[in-house]
Amino acid sequence: MSKIMDELKREYQETKKSSIIVYFILRFLVILCLVRQIMLGHLDSALLCVLSLFLLLLPIVIQRRFKITLPNTLETIIYIFIFAAEILGEIYNFYGHIANWDLMLHTLNGFLCAAIGLSLIDLLNNNSKSIKLSSLYVALASFCFSMTIGVCWEFFEYGFDKLLNMDMQKDEIVTSITSVEFDPNMSNKAIKINDIDKTILYNSNDEELITIEGGYLDIGLNDTMEDLFVNFIGATVYSILGYFYIKNRHKYNLASKFIITKNDE
Repeated sequence: MSKIMDELKREYQETKKSSIIVYFILRFLVILCLVRQIMLGHLDSALLCVLSLFLLLLPIVIQRRFKITLPNTLETIIYIFIFAAEILGEIYNFYGHIANWDLMLHTLNGFLCAAIGLSLIDLLNNNSKSIKLSSLYVALASFCFSMTIGVCWEFFEYGFDKLLNMDMQKDEIVTSITSVEFDPNMSNKAIKINDIDKTILYNSNDEELITIEGGYLDIGLNDTMEDLFVNFIGATVYSILGYFYIKNRHKYNLASKFIITKNDE
């Protein structure tokens, strides 16, 4: 028995090495990016690098503070996610240069948040003597946890756009719009306008401000709904995996690579 335990401990230590290697590589790259942004005088990007360094450290601090263990796969993906979102996405504008970069990250976010939610509920479930939640309930709760995080993030983006005049809810050009505001009879009938080729904006003095070529400017609604939809997909996929894992932990072990465990040491 002791030989088996030693083998499992050795295997765990070996797998943890890869997440540590990823952590130090990404931390080194962020520091290089920080130095470069300071040299270029981009203080806002430099502050984003500092935030990224803090976020990269957060999983380690949480594990030590709450005496839990993040699986190697989950911890590695969290590090990559932070780097992809903050450094590649924001500073190097992968959101603008690479199609669907934002959607890929939101899908992954939905998956990871569902995994974290299921882990937290599973920990409580396993350590409670009076409550024993069903597999379906745990999976449903993890799905709801993920979707709540996604909604709160969209609130965050909307708030920053309104208060600080930012554009976190990315605008996009559309060629058709539907609105009851176009109904001349004000009968609440939706009127659709197709094949929009150009939009010209004027101020109150009838001075032309800007011409939007190619259509009409959607102010973030499509981005928000697309983000929530792909978050829904990611949350659904992991919740299904989590359901089968809770039902039979020995047979369906794919979900276990994302399950947080309690550290008894």
